[in-house]
Amino acid sequence: MIDREQVKKVALLARLELTTEEEEKFTTQLGSILDYIEQLNEVDVSDVAPTTRAIDTSNVTRRDDLQPYPDRDAILEGAPEQEGDFFKVPKILNSNEEG
Repeated sequence: MIDREQVKKVALLARLELTTEEEEKFTTQLGSILDYIEQLNEVDVSDVAPTTRAIDTSNVTRRDDLQPYPDRDAILEGAPEQEGDFFKVPKILNSNEEG
């Protein structure tokens, strides 16, 4: 289904430099892949709903309960800089810019 010239063309377009052995190897491998895809194309999937996964999955999450941290001072002590009861961070917005 795919020949060596097509593999060379794809390699050229992908900017890959292949050896003669690699060209032969990829021609065989890509041919096998395309043969398998042809087999899959023969399967009747008209009654199969589109899906992104073969099995159903869901995220396991916990309830997000807000709780104050008991030792606020310990958190602030770990900050590189602080200003009163707050973390001091670099300014990221310029008030002179229009937006």
